[in-house]
Amino acid sequence: MKTEERFEKVINYFSEAMPVAETELEYTDPYELIVAVILSAQCTDKRVNLITPPFFQQFPDAATLASAMQEEVFELIKSCSYPNNKAKHLRGMASMLDQKFQGVVPDTLEELQKLPGVGRKTANVILSVVFQKPAMAVDTHVFRVAARIGLSTGARNPYETEMQLIKHIPEEKIPLAHHWLILHGRYICTARKPACEQCGIRDFCRYVNKK
Repeated sequence: MKTEERFEKVINYFSEAMPVAETELEYTDPYELIVAVILSAQCTDKRVNLITPPFFQQFPDAATLASAMQEEVFELIKSCSYPNNKAKHLRGMASMLDQKFQGVVPDTLEELQKLPGVGRKTANVILSVVFQKPAMAVDTHVFRVAARIGLSTGARNPYETEMQLIKHIPEEKIPLAHHWLILHGRYICTARKPACEQCGIRDFCRYVNKK
């Protein structure tokens, strides 16, 4: 099957089966989402959603988080992975957001990546979810699923996967496609044992048809 045909079939399937697809992180504004995404690195959304309510109660905006002590932040996030590093990144992000951007989350990839703890993936999540821009965030689920089902070929890193995906996915579908692939990887196309018998795209999945 040609790559273009596989993309068309996958997009058509998810457009019907999952017309609404959203992040499972809970947030109410761009500041809260950027905090949640930083916390979510190598940590489940479920765990992050347990951490953030008391966190946002104590640090409702960038200014309050920027003035926090490292130990205060650590205590609130210590149940997630790498809490020391994340506490440092969160305080640094909040400080720059408050001082350089007057507390307003920027809406460009370049400016977002200036924030401590915000790499290309996190920046693309913000652009896609908050600003509905055609940005494809490639996390571990997207990287794995895109390669497994045949949407990416020979991609050695998330950036190469991102470039292949945005080349073939219509611009208006990219924000949705990001969530399609994440949710498919989280609940169906899991890392250790994909549930191929439950999968709606198995007929045009490279992994299934190579078995």
